[in-house]
Amino acid sequence: MTISVGLDDYLVHGIHGYFDHEHSKSQPFNVSVRVDLSSTIEEGELASTLDYARLQGAIDSVILDSPPIRLLESMAKQISEYIQQSKNVEKVFVRIEKPDAPLPHPGGLPYIEYTWNR
Repeated sequence: MTISVGLDDYLVHGIHGYFDHEHSKSQPFNVSVRVDLSSTIEEGELASTLDYARLQGAIDSVILDSPPIRLLESMAKQISEYIQQSKNVEKVFVRIEKPDAPLPHPGGLPYIEYTWNR
């Protein structure tokens, strides 16, 4: 049995990106997180699961409260590491979309996906 807790399409603005000019103006990052928990969830006990606010907190701490991060892959790893500190976490999936990424031509939605397994 797998129990998953998630937060989809959380839009946060930050000053991250590979290019230096991306560090001077805030841009959107759309983040989705899914966490698979061990099956030892105690009935009615929030402490035995993962609070949605903790997922938002992980994203906020990395995107809002950290110095510029050049790679989305690094950003996703940091979000995952924050979530991994919670007990009962077996798997973390992070998807980060960067709709305003500097592309040579219009069109497409750049994103990365990161998965960690215990």
